[in-house]
Amino acid sequence: MVGIWSEYSREYLIAFSILTAVLFSVPISVAPLSWARFFRWTVPDNTDLALYFGRCLGALALVVDWIVIQAAIEGDAIAIVFQGLDLLMALMVVIHVYGAVKRIQPVTETWEIGFWLALLILNVCFQPIA
Repeated sequence: MVGIWSEYSREYLIAFSILTAVLFSVPISVAPLSWARFFRWTVPDNTDLALYFGRCLGALALVVDWIVIQAAIEGDAIAIVFQGLDLLMALMVVIHVYGAVKRIQPVTETWEIGFWLALLILNVCFQPIA
């Protein structure tokens, strides 16, 4: 299973980065509270901290998207990028499972457990073989 589609690893990374930027990174950077409401989070009255963290997360996600695209285009550090994405996706599973167990997140976030697991499996399938 590991690397079964490795010959398409660069195309996968480019598609992943573009989709991530369009569907997550830009929206959370520009309108973090709208993003939160879309995913059924309760937005507090004082939103300054939520706006700050949302924009910071969006900026970090945009940088990750840029790094992933650069690795795909240049071919440098592509294995490290895949390892980093594996770690990110695995941690997202853990974070969402924790939130589900503690019942501190909306159901949409609990549904993301399957989403992150599927992304992790997909990521493993596209990893380049050394």
